[in-house]
Amino acid sequence: MDVMPKWAEVILVPFISLLLAAFISGLVVFAIADVPDSAITMMDRIGARLDFVWGAAKLMVNGALGSTYGWGYTLYYATNFMFTGLAVAIAFHARLFNIGGEGQAMLGGLGVAIACLYIPWPHWSVALIGAAAMAALFGAVWAAIPAWLQVKRGSHIVITTIMFNFIAASLLNYLLVNLMRPKGSMDPATAHFREATNLPTLHDLLAPFGIAFSKSAPANVSLLVAIAACFALWLLIWRTRLGFEIRSYGESESGAKYAGISPFKITMIAMIISGALAGMMAINNVMGEAERLVLNATEGAGFIGIAVALMGRSHPLGVFIAAILFGFLYQGGAELALWTSIPRELIVVIQALVILFTGALDNMVRMPLERMFLALRRNKAAGAN
Repeated sequence: MDVMPKWAEVILVPFISLLLAAFISGLVVFAIADVPDSAITMMDRIGARLDFVWGAAKLMVNGALGSTYGWGYTLYYATNFMFTGLAVAIAFHARLFNIGGEGQAMLGGLGVAIACLYIPWPHWSVALIGAAAMAALFGAVWAAIPAWLQVKRGSHIVITTIMFNFIAASLLNYLLVNLMRPKGSMDPATAHFREATNLPTLHDLLAPFGIAFSKSAPANVSLLVAIAACFALWLLIWRTRLGFEIRSYGESESGAKYAGISPFKITMIAMIISGALAGMMAINNVMGEAERLVLNATEGAGFIGIAVALMGRSHPLGVFIAAILFGFLYQGGAELALWTSIPRELIVVIQALVILFTGALDNMVRMPLERMFLALRRNKAAGAN
């Protein structure tokens, strides 16, 4: 029997971890805060630093959530993280550590570029389906190779997926510079996609309902696709036989083998789905925002997906919430870097603290809570007797 109730496991532990990460982040900002020359005494300096921390926190919240423009960027980043977080989550359920989301997303961008540049789509809705299929196909193929190498050759999937990130980056660099770059252009990027492939933004989607949303924000219809992917993955993992086999294999490989579950089948299917989800991120950043394929279009979203999956406990709902949080950190951090002396790298520190407390230091929060709930249960049982 579990010591903690489910709500404490899913909500309370991550919430306390986030509070601890926010507190330590506040101390870091406090330490590097600009202090005016007028602050002479120790109390004046402390007060000035506290004001700086409070102002930075308000600026971060307002920049990410205080306007439809901020929300647009927050949701745009969150969409990327949903896809990559789901990709890592499905692999986690099979006890596979897919660190290749970055490379799979790059190859997904290549699939989107091919679909949008060389196929004359009549409408964005049809183009979205075709581009998503191509992105998923390219990402799935790129993930299937390390999966096959593990089950057939014993190559560790962590090592191979890491190396495939570099191979994908080199391959994409070669293709953009030598084959896909328009003649006369010095920019290592493809030509802009046809207008028929341009995805509607949230402004376009909400305008018919009389809801005003920023025209400049890059959030687009891909957000709805990402939400649908969260729901689809939940159905797959907890409502299908295949999902049960994946979870069983992840819990006990020997037990799954005894039950007749094929390790080759589960490893290949889990990684193919994982790669397809990571590849589908490209419909947001390549097709929806840049409207062309450029170098470094992924911007590290494949690696952030690992943190999102860890924080979301590999559950699609948790991944959705964690992706929103990291989208907030990205957009809020950009506002901090723009309007204050705080460097952009500090947001990487905050993200690292969130990962540290929700992942590596998870037991630091979990164990005291388990003791607390166990004591409450014993007191309740003693009172009943």
